[in-house]
Amino acid sequence: MKLSGTRTIAAALGVAVLAAAVPASAATTWLMASGYPEENFHTKNIRMFIDEVEDKSGGELTIDLQPNDSLIKLDSIKRAVQSGQIPIGEIRLGVYGNEDPMYILAGLPFIAPTYEAAWELKDAQKPYFDKLFDEAGMKVLFYSPWPGQGFYTKFPVNGPDDFAGVKLRIYSTSTQEMGELLGFQATILPFAEIPQAFSTGLIEALFTSPQTGIDIQAWDNTDYYTDVGALYSKNAVIVSKAAFDALDEATQTVILEAAKTAEKRAWEMSEATTTEQKGILKEHGMTVTEAPESLVEKMTEIGGKMLVTWKESASPEAVEAVTPFFKSKGLE
Repeated sequence: MKLSGTRTIAAALGVAVLAAAVPASAATTWLMASGYPEENFHTKNIRMFIDEVEDKSGGELTIDLQPNDSLIKLDSIKRAVQSGQIPIGEIRLGVYGNEDPMYILAGLPFIAPTYEAAWELKDAQKPYFDKLFDEAGMKVLFYSPWPGQGFYTKFPVNGPDDFAGVKLRIYSTSTQEMGELLGFQATILPFAEIPQAFSTGLIEALFTSPQTGIDIQAWDNTDYYTDVGALYSKNAVIVSKAAFDALDEATQTVILEAAKTAEKRAWEMSEATTTEQKGILKEHGMTVTEAPESLVEKMTEIGGKMLVTWKESASPEAVEAVTPFFKSKGLE
């Protein structure tokens, strides 16, 4: 579906509302919004999920994906699904920390600093998120992890002292707190605003993944990528319960099975592409290095302090949900 102009978008959204409001019939079409370009592995994985749903449902359900903020801005997708504007969308969990601290837990540095630990944390959080989204009229289909994070700068990073006063773009309240504790002037900005922020001097550095660096061509504004790992924040594909419940049971089963496959594949794609993506940064003239030990130690210390604050701000139910994970990692 080609969308152009406010009237066309409004019409498309109207179709999505209707799809969520009435019982599904043959050849039901869902309009889906996501925030990342086609080359992003999140988008590629969603395309494969869509293909599997369409194939195994025998054409009963078609999902029309509109990526790269082309339909709805990333930070507005959750509200659009909840309000019935669209039946399905991809969101980034870390931007909703003001709604519930559970959203930002994976964004605390060195709390779950490997893919294995990130998967375990995802499983620990899942029942809590299931209840949270259910109460809001939505359902999480699957989670997709970002690669480990690093700093994009114009200067080589020798230690945390190099960050004092540097203007840093981050993407969540937790990474903002981390940035400030490292000495940055940290600013939360949407993905799509990064290039303009560099050109106007609003930011001078990034803390993000190799994938995002490639998406926004970080080599145009920075020269160094310092890989820290540290955290593996997550995206989620969510669906309106009304839209999902309107489907027949067989199609629902197809979606859930395809979602299981997509989630496992997302972890594999994220991990497999990280080395390749660092190579792409190098091909464009960037110097890629591992974080110095002094920076790792500082960020681990900051992560511990942030976890104490997180436990104080989270509900007893949230803390209880992830306490087994904390115990398994020695984070009590």
